[in-house]
Amino acid sequence: MSCVGRTLLSVAFGVDLRCVASEVKSGEQECPSHTQGATLNPWDIRSAIFAKHAQHVVLIHFPIALFLAGVALDVAASWTRRKNLAVAAYYNLAFAALSVLPAAATGLLAWHWELEGRRLKGILLLHLLSGSASALLMFAIWWIHRRTRRHPQEGLPNFRWPLELLAVMLVTLTGHLGGFLSGVNHP
Repeated sequence: MSCVGRTLLSVAFGVDLRCVASEVKSGEQECPSHTQGATLNPWDIRSAIFAKHAQHVVLIHFPIALFLAGVALDVAASWTRRKNLAVAAYYNLAFAALSVLPAAATGLLAWHWELEGRRLKGILLLHLLSGSASALLMFAIWWIHRRTRRHPQEGLPNFRWPLELLAVMLVTLTGHLGGFLSGVNHP
């Protein structure tokens, strides 16, 4: 009996399943003995909501999507010179900056709950550092747009373009590392 997709998700998910998907003999309902009969019920709402990692995994999609959409709208607004796109870019960047706070907080809480505050290393440390840098850049870019909205005669500075590009690259890297931690990006 072999197990396909073996991975230990305890750091990312708080679930000690070494067998995500299994090839089992007909009639068996569980993974092989190394999982000690652990099963995963996708309809158990209480486990999904109160899992130690669940909130970060769900919440992090909002700042990522809002920020990337905000940058895309900023590029489109600059290219087409349409004010409504610039307004949409501002609100996307503002909501991205606001939504990154609970996402980062739940990520830190997951670290403390799962690892009990132990020292981070490897992919988890890189994820924390790139996530923190991403959050700071999201706030900086939103602040640049906010300052320009308050003083429209100045216009948006051109130095925002390298900042936005760097932030997009960091957000992408952070999400990629998070995919490895959650078990989505695995060999």
